[in-house]
Amino acid sequence: MVKRVAVFLLLCLLPALAWGAGNPIKIAHIYDQTSLLSAYGQQLQRGLELGFDYATHGTDEVLGRKIDLIRMDDQLKASRARALFQQAYGDDDVTLAVGPISSGIGLAVLPIAKQYQKIIIPEGVADSITGKDWNRYVFRIGRNSSQDAIAQAISIGGKGACAATIAQDYAFGHDGATAFKTALTKLGGKVVDEEFLPIKTTDFTAGGEKVINALRNAKGCPSGKYIFVIWAGGANPFGGLAALNPQRYGIHITSGGNILKALALYKPVVGMQGGAYYYYKLPHNKVNRWLIREHMKRFHSPPDFFTCEGFAEAQAIVAALKKAGSTDTDKLIKAFEGLTFESPKGRIHIRPQDHQALQNMYHFKVALDKNATASGGVTLKLVRVIKADQMDVPIKNGRGDE
Repeated sequence: MVKRVAVFLLLCLLPALAWGAGNPIKIAHIYDQTSLLSAYGQQLQRGLELGFDYATHGTDEVLGRKIDLIRMDDQLKASRARALFQQAYGDDDVTLAVGPISSGIGLAVLPIAKQYQKIIIPEGVADSITGKDWNRYVFRIGRNSSQDAIAQAISIGGKGACAATIAQDYAFGHDGATAFKTALTKLGGKVVDEEFLPIKTTDFTAGGEKVINALRNAKGCPSGKYIFVIWAGGANPFGGLAALNPQRYGIHITSGGNILKALALYKPVVGMQGGAYYYYKLPHNKVNRWLIREHMKRFHSPPDFFTCEGFAEAQAIVAALKKAGSTDTDKLIKAFEGLTFESPKGRIHIRPQDHQALQNMYHFKVALDKNATASGGVTLKLVRVIKADQMDVPIKNGRGDE
């Protein structure tokens, strides 16, 4: 009798167990599909798709379950993003959510991840995301403003360099400027002026003249004088600043990398040096070679700046799910903390204290190449790889001693 009851119970449980095993792992990607940063969003989405393909060997399956990547358009609106994250974590019951790309909107939705006790992988770079506004559910696989800033400071020589910053007047620009000032000062340089312009600025004359005048009057700059540009979107600060001819005062323009289409804007500043998160010709490893080959095959163009970030995000998600052996949030948090994997940029390590990914950056020089059609004839030449262990990326969430 006992055996018959046990068999009966097992038979009753089998359908439920089978359903649980085959139920898709739902992951939401909430990003700008139709507004100012939609080009970035498309690259991130493609990167996620390719990254899941690579990490699962073409099955899009992990733990015996299919990955269901749900796409949601936040339209670059904080109120809409908040509603979409609430929907994803609540009614859709996703395992985790990726996005948004805007730092400002990312900061607005971090508390929702904490409220629902679900993981968020934000795609903005503001330091405060893994700094003062961090919570235990936040993991950033992309770079932060400090990594950008340290790479930038190293690429212009650091000690003895003077700089003035032009940046957009929101979280991305302010955090980037603050991080750059900290990084350059630590290396022995100094920032003499910071100008924050409206996000949709197209005329850079007034801001440019202010930073040029500040640098003209700066003393003690043996390593050179630089206008550091922090900009996202479609405007062309490089043409506008170059037209003011700062070179006549010995002032150079510098900036980080960008998407391929935007690199065409670098034509007025051929020879410019800076620090980049990714450009497809800079890393040399088997993962990046796979990404380039597959992206060319599917989209007839090389992978772009944010494609790499999406790819690494997918790799990290799959690796964490395998390590955790579960979609349980607490188990996934433990799996993400300290996770190390090989990405298109080489090795990435997720720091346990603040869940910030540590990774290589690239010192580049702008050059012309008629074969670089995707970037309007502009290419980035590698000067050197800035290794992750060469960058003292600060921990800003108060957990530095843990």
